[in-house]
Amino acid sequence: QSKFTENMMKTSDFYYDLPEELIAQTPIEPRNASRLMVLNKETGEVEHKIFKDLTDYLNPGDCLILNDTRVIPARIFGVKKETGAVVEFLLLKQKETLVWECLCKPGKKAKVGTEFVFGEGKLECKVIDVLDDGNRIIKFDCDANIYAVLDEIGQMPLPPYIKEKLADKERYQTVYSEHLGSAAAPTAGLHFTKEMLKEIEAKGVNIGYVTLHVGLGTFRPVKVDDVTKHTMHHIDEFLDNGYTKEEMKMINETKKNGKRVISVGTTSCRTLESVATKNGCICADEDDTSIFIYPGYEFKCIDALVTNFHLPESTLIMLISAFAGYDHVMNAYKIAVDEKYRFFSFGDAMFIC
Repeated sequence: QSKFTENMMKTSDFYYDLPEELIAQTPIEPRNASRLMVLNKETGEVEHKIFKDLTDYLNPGDCLILNDTRVIPARIFGVKKETGAVVEFLLLKQKETLVWECLCKPGKKAKVGTEFVFGEGKLECKVIDVLDDGNRIIKFDCDANIYAVLDEIGQMPLPPYIKEKLADKERYQTVYSEHLGSAAAPTAGLHFTKEMLKEIEAKGVNIGYVTLHVGLGTFRPVKVDDVTKHTMHHIDEFLDNGYTKEEMKMINETKKNGKRVISVGTTSCRTLESVATKNGCICADEDDTSIFIYPGYEFKCIDALVTNFHLPESTLIMLISAFAGYDHVMNAYKIAVDEKYRFFSFGDAMFIC
């Protein structure tokens, strides 16, 4: 990437102009009716398809890796016991069964020792610590399973650019979501239907699952001008079980047979790349991942990627620029804007192969 050899790689290099009306506010029905841009990472050539056409681009022996994390309805509103002030809590990461790291707004009303009540008494909490970044450590108290209570009183933590209320909570979950723990959906997977996954398997494509819980770091802006100085936060994404030995064997066999490992979403991609060896095989691991991928990174494991269209200047557009080439990606995004593709979480998809 000649653009980056002489100069510092700037965050502003990843800016593109996006008209607000192209930010998708609601999901499309059925899920796989969204548009699909197919980008050839070698030539930069672009094709315009529908998501259900993805099956045509998959070959027997390929391996499709999906992130089966499930989003928690993690946005809850608490009433301060002393004053009746309302504070919004966003549950980010579970520390113990009833102890969570949370984002509180307004934070100044959530000092250490303050107590709150939610859902007319179904849930209570106490602030037990304030971290350096302003996040709170909260100890909850409830009679039932906390996840059941959240399901009843919580809202889906939709990204800030989605202003419409979500009619059906399940539309911000993938059809294969299983392990609760995310504060944001792995949105590339939202396009798949159960029927489509069956068709893909019937074609001889192997399907494997990893579990990487997505934090709000997905939407965290890059605040430094020099991209290489940005650090990914461990809270942003963390593995839960990671993946099983079966998945590891499946991926390693795929590489050995010269077939493609296809990642659905940047979370699956980062999971695999953070545990891949130089020859592309993966080794057992289970931990947080803070891998930050930007142009110049050499991919070890994944050969193709299904992804949505990402925010300007985000770490995710940097990742796909590393994968498909900076010039190819910025040109594809320009075409997507001209062709009025729908952007971000509920938007259209791209298949980079």
